[in-house]
Amino acid sequence: MFDKEELREKIQKELARLQELRDSGSKDIYRSLHENAVKVELQRSQTWICKHLPKYMHYFAHGHEVHPTQIQPLLVEVTETWHADLFRLARLTWSLPFTRGYGRRIKFLLLDESNGKLIGVLGLQSPPLDFPARDKEFQYPNGQKPIFVNQTMDIYTLGAIPPYNFLLGGKLVAFAASSNEIRQVYVRKYSDVYTQMDKRKLPPNLVALTTVSAFGRSSIYNRLSYKGKPVAKSLGYTEGYGSFHLAPLYSLITDFLKSEGVVKRGGFGVGPRIVWQNCLRALDRLGLPRSLLKHGIKREAFIFPLIQNLQEYLSGIQENPQYYDFSFSELSQWWRERWLLGRSERTETWKYWRAEDTYKALILNS
Repeated sequence: MFDKEELREKIQKELARLQELRDSGSKDIYRSLHENAVKVELQRSQTWICKHLPKYMHYFAHGHEVHPTQIQPLLVEVTETWHADLFRLARLTWSLPFTRGYGRRIKFLLLDESNGKLIGVLGLQSPPLDFPARDKEFQYPNGQKPIFVNQTMDIYTLGAIPPYNFLLGGKLVAFAASSNEIRQVYVRKYSDVYTQMDKRKLPPNLVALTTVSAFGRSSIYNRLSYKGKPVAKSLGYTEGYGSFHLAPLYSLITDFLKSEGVVKRGGFGVGPRIVWQNCLRALDRLGLPRSLLKHGIKREAFIFPLIQNLQEYLSGIQENPQYYDFSFSELSQWWRERWLLGRSERTETWKYWRAEDTYKALILNS
């Protein structure tokens, strides 16, 4: 029989840890909050990692293998098994819990053609229907919000891995998100997509991307512009609600709900709504207040306009989206001149990175 008291105590302990971190004022609070969830996922994935990492270690660069003036970024859609494996390995090195995304998904690798190494990864997923930071910006036509929101996507994973992150490779990945190539993949994949709820066919337009920063104020998205045009616009901060702080206990929460006769219809990686609902259901049945889902950690929200008339289009005032024309090659060149070369001259940190450090981050007790 499931021990409800034990789960209740574990939830309260995790929340006490959250409060202690908040009170400490530590700059590492965001990473510390996710530490337990990351450890749980790494432990769960060890068998898979140990099997696949040796096959892909050659994609992870040593610092001395990266020559800033020779970097040649290549954007690759994840369509093959080895793409997906490499994407997952890279994502598991981060100090955020791994997620597979939900709904419509498009994933990309950014490779360096000069040496065959991995620069970073980009993952897009279906947007949340309700996102206060985004929704306050637009007046959707009456009754048509799902149609317009579903012409956007949400960035659920974006970043560079070492040593490219030391060279502001994260900004390169962010620029890639705004490229024509991303929109072209979207059109190819989703020209005949219908909404699940009302079975309406969606226009094959991708007009904007949204995301939230991983750790408070974003260093990647702020001041991100191309030839004077902002690529990412800050929408302010989230309200500090969510369930990520319960991620280390989520498998126990779903086990508990099963023991209570509640059908589990999803989980982390399926979508945020079902996770939120399951956590609420568990708190109710454990006699804990729903207010425990207010973690108080505010993250900066951003929108990437892919069209010039985004406000008018999402408001239904103008019917035709007027797209920006940003090719990945042009954005890459801008990143090289504006960010890469200057950073490589100001620091040498990237030179001393060892691929063995990636191995140690993935293989526990190595």
